Amino acid sequence: MKSTVETGSAAESTAVSLLVRKGYTIVERNFRCKAGELDVVARDGDVLVFVEVRSRADDSSGRAEESVGDKKQRQVARVAMHYIGLRDPVFQKSRFDVVAITGGEAVLIQDAWRL
Repeated sequence: MKSTVETGSAAESTAVSLLVRKGYTIVERNFRCKAGELDVVARDGDVLVFVEVRSRADDSSGRAEESVGDKKQRQVARVAMHYIGLRDPVFQKSRFDVVAITGGEAVLIQDAWRL
């Protein structure tokens, strides 16, 4: 049985592969600060994208995308603000995407939420 770290790493690798296939450029993985972590920071054209990766072995407890609730959205947004303050990326638009992996099926949800 895989550890949660191994499972999370595998899910992030699957997510990155999906994003690259969709034309995204990966800027950074696993950005960490006191406020938390960003799974993936990418660019989709000229848009700076903060990607939350979620995975579930199956849908018996609901699909992976259902686990990104209001609290998680606020935390990711807070960490994104720290990222912007520390890395000072050049961008005019940004958004929050989710890569949800349920039972091995990965889906990309663009513009999953707004502040």
